[in-house]
Amino acid sequence: MSSPLFDPVFGSSAVSTALSDTAWVRALLDVEVALGYACASAGLIPGGDAEEIERAATYLAEECNIVALGHEAASGGNPVIPLVEWLRRTATVAPRSVHHGATSQDVMDTALMLLLRRAGDSVLSDARRCVDAAADLARRHRDTTMVARTLGQQAAPTTFGAVAAGWAVSMYDAATLLSSALESAVIQIGGAAGTLAALHPEGRTVSTALAARLGLREPPVPWHTDRVPLARIATAFGVMAGACSGPALTITLLSTTEVGEVAESAPGGSSAMPHKRNPVAAITARAAASRVPGAVATILSTMSHDHQRASGLWHAEWLTAVDVVRGTGGATARLAESLTGLRVHADVMRRNLGITGGAIFAERVTAALAQHVDDARTIVTEACMSGRRLDDDPRILDHLGRDVVLTLLDPDHYTGHAGDLVDSALAHVSNPEMRTP
Repeated sequence: MSSPLFDPVFGSSAVSTALSDTAWVRALLDVEVALGYACASAGLIPGGDAEEIERAATYLAEECNIVALGHEAASGGNPVIPLVEWLRRTATVAPRSVHHGATSQDVMDTALMLLLRRAGDSVLSDARRCVDAAADLARRHRDTTMVARTLGQQAAPTTFGAVAAGWAVSMYDAATLLSSALESAVIQIGGAAGTLAALHPEGRTVSTALAARLGLREPPVPWHTDRVPLARIATAFGVMAGACSGPALTITLLSTTEVGEVAESAPGGSSAMPHKRNPVAAITARAAASRVPGAVATILSTMSHDHQRASGLWHAEWLTAVDVVRGTGGATARLAESLTGLRVHADVMRRNLGITGGAIFAERVTAALAQHVDDARTIVTEACMSGRRLDDDPRILDHLGRDVVLTLLDPDHYTGHAGDLVDSALAHVSNPEMRTP
């Protein structure tokens, strides 16, 4: 649920507003209004009734007592039942014109799809900020050499541009997946048993008109107990959250005192230690992202709906889906803050390249030495294990010479295709495949 105390900390404020109880009620009423116009266009209710339903819904959206609605929802197990009664009492139309041919699940499912699309726009907007900020870092630091780290240890050189380019591509691809999933959001209209019996013979006409009115897709059949449409979107949000967590963790690690290669532009402090400059945006981005996989797993575990209306698992989806989006929205928002204006300390990166005394170039030296001796790997390994610099080891110098070894230990000449990969990444993320709000 939303929290005025913690939403700003975890970057969830904008998304929480889009998923609030008030937003839920508005979405439910939007569906009822669209249904009224769809039924009117099919000649099932008078055209003027749809306009009156819209007037009444607009009034209820402003004046709805959410606490009272929640209490009344308990007896039926969902808020649509009492809300429809309120709408019927407010609208001066025949009761049958309101909620015509629909069941509660039709309205709840369609409203949830609307909410996911609306909140998803905020997530995609922040994802775009992440991509743009990471791409800018990649462009500016295309050739800024740094040490790569594998399994927590220094490896061979890379460039910060290549690192940031990886972030940009990951975020872009996740956002493209989410964009596609949101575009697939469908209405739900099946009636009591999923056969559109109450709308026959105009059921498909109403379905088409309802989808067009709401800007959602029309499914081939009602999906009351087929939860793939929801699972597809929830999973895409989960991938987006996961894409945020990697850069967030790496930024946190690169910001540690002992490494000090990057710093957020607005680091956080400590209540006890005045010297602290914590990468709070990255830390809270990772925290928000970590809450998402469990909620996605719950959505997946609730896909086994029984018969034509699930007994409990459908109800479990509503708040769980909201949690998925809130966590993902918070992660993208906070990561965007971390990446924007991230300070890169190229001098510290250069310093850290040398702390192993050249051992990070063991691969390159071994390859060169192997052209002269059969036990090159053993010689280089023993030199590294002894702590001796590779340009001081006599067994290496005897065959390669100091000048050659010093050239081999030059980090700027062992970054491979890093620059080319940055260029490729920048071209990739410039493609307009992400759905933009």
